[in-house]
Amino acid sequence: MGSNQNRIAVIAIGGNSLISDKDHQSIPDQYKAVEDTCVHIADMIEQGWTVAIGHGNGPQVGFVLRRSEIAHKVEGLHEVPLDFCGADTQGATGYALQQALYNEFLKRGIKKAAATIVTQVEVDSHDQAFQNPSKPIGGFMSAEEAKLKHETEGWDVVEDAKRGYRRIVPSPLPMRVVEEPAIKLLMDAGICVITVGGGGIPVVADSEGALHGIAAVIDKDFASSLLASVINAELLIISTAVEKVALNFGKPEQKWLDTLTVAEAKQYLAEGSHFARGSMAPKIQACIWFLERGGKKAIITNPDNISRAMRGETGTAIIP
Repeated sequence: MGSNQNRIAVIAIGGNSLISDKDHQSIPDQYKAVEDTCVHIADMIEQGWTVAIGHGNGPQVGFVLRRSEIAHKVEGLHEVPLDFCGADTQGATGYALQQALYNEFLKRGIKKAAATIVTQVEVDSHDQAFQNPSKPIGGFMSAEEAKLKHETEGWDVVEDAKRGYRRIVPSPLPMRVVEEPAIKLLMDAGICVITVGGGGIPVVADSEGALHGIAAVIDKDFASSLLASVINAELLIISTAVEKVALNFGKPEQKWLDTLTVAEAKQYLAEGSHFARGSMAPKIQACIWFLERGGKKAIITNPDNISRAMRGETGTAIIP
């Protein structure tokens, strides 16, 4: 790819990739996962890339909501609204990434800084997703609790896997990264920016243009794809649980993919049977949108293989 000086890349880290398994969910465990990922990000920065980092926050928001629910039941404390949970987790995960990067830069003698921007992402209040809430959040409730929440707070609730009822919220498409000017300024100064955490805090504009937080969840890969486009990144890396993308994943005829063109990716996506709707499909879609908006290359791989995937040794590369 030639010299990497001042070339821009966006890395989207999955919220689940900060939690290796159910026995390693504590803050120190999550920090260790962040440290491991930051080694690969520092490798890229050492090679001259300017990097923006997006991250998931599904499990982390789940923990905040659960604590909030328990504190509300036991102590009568106010519950934390979903948009504030997003802000909380952006700050906490950003802090972990900033610190791990600071220490990694120190170790390598790299003169660099990392900073987190608590990021709002505007969505369309008329997005179809608001008619079809689909994203389960928070803990399980009994039928009585669910009914009460629906009546008193207007929650949409569904029965989830016969384990009880859960709240579901919309997942609208990202339209605008509100803090884009600040992100660009920091990146122009060579700072590694942590942004659009959890897909960004979803906000809608009223008739005057003023912004208001809403109870929704934006797909972090879609938000990272949009971010990559607006900051003119040439590379989008989506870090996930698998080393490569596969066709017919988990079936006897499974086939790993080294490279995909946009046309092939669109065809496989349209066929509907290759990529799981809740996991790989949005990642493929995010890459397609990024490349259609002028991006040069997208890579999907797991955190441990980011550096190898950059060298073309593994991962799945998606190209125009």
